Amino acid sequence: MDFRKKLFGELIDIVEWLDDSRDTLVYRFERHQNEIKNGARLTVREGQAAVFVNEGQIADVFKPGMYTLETQNLPILATLKGWKYGFNSPFKAEVYFVSTRQFTDCKWGTQNPIMLRDPEFGPIRLRAFGQYAMKVVDPGAIIREVSGTDSRLTAEGITDQLRNLIVSKFADILGESKIAALDLASNYDELGKFITDRVRPFFAPFGIDVTQLVIENISLPPEVEASLDKRSSMGIIGNLDAYTKFQTANAIGDAAKQPGGVAGAGVGLGAGMVMGQQMAQSMGGAMGGATGAGMGGGGSMHAPPPLPAAAMFFIAVNNQQTGPFDSAALSEQSRNGRLTRDTLVWKAGMAQWSKAGEVPELNSVLGSEPPPLPR
Repeated sequence: MDFRKKLFGELIDIVEWLDDSRDTLVYRFERHQNEIKNGARLTVREGQAAVFVNEGQIADVFKPGMYTLETQNLPILATLKGWKYGFNSPFKAEVYFVSTRQFTDCKWGTQNPIMLRDPEFGPIRLRAFGQYAMKVVDPGAIIREVSGTDSRLTAEGITDQLRNLIVSKFADILGESKIAALDLASNYDELGKFITDRVRPFFAPFGIDVTQLVIENISLPPEVEASLDKRSSMGIIGNLDAYTKFQTANAIGDAAKQPGGVAGAGVGLGAGMVMGQQMAQSMGGAMGGATGAGMGGGGSMHAPPPLPAAAMFFIAVNNQQTGPFDSAALSEQSRNGRLTRDTLVWKAGMAQWSKAGEVPELNSVLGSEPPPLPR
């Protein structure tokens, strides 16, 4: 009885693969001299495919299920071996199990920055990274093109090549899209789907399909990000004059709480100058209002408006524009003969260049020069 059990055990074989690695793409089933007995049982689980190879040539491919290996289930192998009437003895064949489940959490990213021409910032460098998911859709192709006769192929053994393909297409698509750097964040989903469709034809020869690609981040160089942060800060501040006054008021209030008062607060020279100007303006307005009230009883509490700025003139010398000059500089130009009544001058607000003698504002400057003799 024991002999019959032993004989029965040798005649029945089980071909299966229990994957506990979570990263294996292709696994070669190990058998002594690759012999498989007639009537052996083949078990292909969900997420797997079994590929039979005879003398380097791919024969039969089995999808998930349980099979008894006979000539009826191995039509291509039977043809290759020339079995006309079935087989009753062990046969040699290599069996490769291929994982057809999805491999998620595959990383991709740019090792070097991508040079682009941005419509707002000009030439810039961008980095990007993300994840993609892939699965084997053609078990025969991945054995022919990638694994060959290797006993085991892991996802890590092919992801480097796939990542380079993704980065190459990503750089090409990003350059063609001409999307501004500041608008990329709102287009991550669209770019991810577009890149997925573009890289699929390049993955197909390996028997692999990219089912999803996700862009997690597209970043600018640190120095550009720092400048952008400053620009954003200025936009948040808004009215810089009102913000400065608010900061000054807070500084004065904080300084007054210190033991040494304002002087003991240790504020910087720039802040001290700003506070001094604010205090001087406030004191000047208060004194002017008090004086007006004492003299006429109805004086204003507001400081007088600033004096109007002196006009700045450009003058034409030897058909060349020079200046602008204030009144003191114009007087010097008049004394050295570079400015005469016939010299063309211009200032902001004038429609065109005019002779200096025709501009009333310059009479005081040209007063020392006699007018031309009458003809």
